[in-house]
Order: sequence, then structure tokens, then C-alpha cells
Amino acid sequence: MATQVLWSGNDVEGFYTSHLVTGSGRHTQYGHFGPPTGRTFVARTIADCMIHRNKIYCEWVVADTMAIIKQLGLDSHAFAGKLAKSSFDKGLLSLDIGENRRLLGQYPPEAEADVSIAHNDIEAHTLRWLHEVFNGRMFGRIKDVYAPTCQYHGPLMKELYGVAAVTHQHLGLIGSIPDAAYSAQHICSNPCEEGGVKVAVRWLMEGHHLGYGILQDLGEPTGARLQVMGMTHYHYKDGKIVDEWNVYDELSLLVQVKLAEMARQSGSANAEAHGAS
Repeated sequence: MATQVLWSGNDVEGFYTSHLVTGSGRHTQYGHFGPPTGRTFVARTIADCMIHRNKIYCEWVVADTMAIIKQLGLDSHAFAGKLAKSSFDKGLLSLDIGENRRLLGQYPPEAEADVSIAHNDIEAHTLRWLHEVFNGRMFGRIKDVYAPTCQYHGPLMKELYGVAAVTHQHLGLIGSIPDAAYSAQHICSNPCEEGGVKVAVRWLMEGHHLGYGILQDLGEPTGARLQVMGMTHYHYKDGKIVDEWNVYDELSLLVQVKLAEMARQSGSANAEAHGAS
């Protein structure tokens, strides 16, 4: 079920679209989730697409796979371990895609948000408060930009209400990755029929698993390098956010922790073998 599509561009230069969809089904066939369980599931996905001449030529997809794993009653650690082993057997020791921009050399995080990707004032405003919250750790800003009656639709099909719940979710993510650096990759916005404006942001967070937070499946801090690609849709009304749809995959983070563990064990085994020789 297509929930909403936010976009920018034109029919000459091409379009950038951000599709929020809610998928549901029943696990009745054998596949990458293993033997059929017969259980039903519901999960959200956001797909960002670059389109030219009615053809998609580049796409980013964030699917909440952990939500499906949980609803099917599967062992998330066993499933993540299997995916990590597949990557490890191919010679991969991590899934890093970039440098942590929170601390480059001895420099602190950028004091001001980079709003060069914004197309209008509300997009620039969104990039600024995201930078303040996630890079400046100014979580008090959330009460300034969200309506008191806001709704939050998050990973694992969470449906929460109010500023305190939103604060808890974002603070909890940082709690698991305390040194995380937040970087917005793309932003677009559209007026909507319900009134107000909806804004779509594709973002990356990079850091290390150094703390305890809402990512309970990760367990005790491992120090593993983690990266999160997420996509979020915000609905502004009367200058405040009344709805947030936030999608990132906790399963991907668990796979990264498992892969780092395999890399450490392999390194220790090689060191012992080298010492014995």
C-alpha cells in the first residue's frame, strides 16, 4: 500500500522521488526467511528513486526487515549471523561506506548545518534542527519543532504519540551509537492535501556500538563500527511536525555487529597461529 510519495524535479532534468509504502502478507513459501511459518507480517519501506525519461536509474531502499523477522517469530541473531557469515566468506570484514564525520582529525563537528541541498526555507529549517539534534546533541530542540500531539511511526512498526516519545526514540538510537555523526544526503518537499507540507530526508549515521539504547538486539556494547542508512518523512502543519515516518533497519545493524565479531575472532585465530609458528 503506497502511503505517500514526495518528490522534486521536472520532466526535463528528471525527478527524485521518495516512496513510503506499507507492505503486508503471509509467509507461505520457502525463501530467504527459511521454511514457511504461516504467520502474517506488516512492515514499512521507503524507496528513494532518481528518474529520467520515465526510467529509474538509481535507487536507495530502506526496508524494516527486523520488523518482519520479529513478526515471523524467527531468531534475529541466527538470521543476522547467517547474513554476516555470507559477507565474511566473501572476504568482507565490515560494511563501512564512509568516514565518520563527527570528528575529522582533531576537529569537532561542524557548528552549522550544511543547507546547500535545500530547495526552500522549510527544507533548510529541517536540515538545521536535524543537525542541532543529532550532531549537536541538543535534544531539547525536539519540543520546539514537534507539535505536542505529534505521531511517530518508527521501526518495528512502532506507533507512538507525543514529544516525549519522539525524544526517547531518537535519544535511544544515539544511546546505542554515542559517537554517531548524522549526515543528510537528500531532501525534498511538497504541499499536501491534508494541509501543510511534507518533507522527505535520506540520511546516514555512522559511529560505533559503544552504549546501551533502544537497539536491544545488539546486546552489550561491542565497539563495532556501525552505519545506519535511514529515510524519514515529516509532515509540518502550522510550522510544527505533526507526523513522522522513520525507517531504518535494525537487522542491518545486528549483521554489522556479527560481522565485526567474526573479524575479531579471525584476527585472534591468525595471531595465535602466527605466534605458535
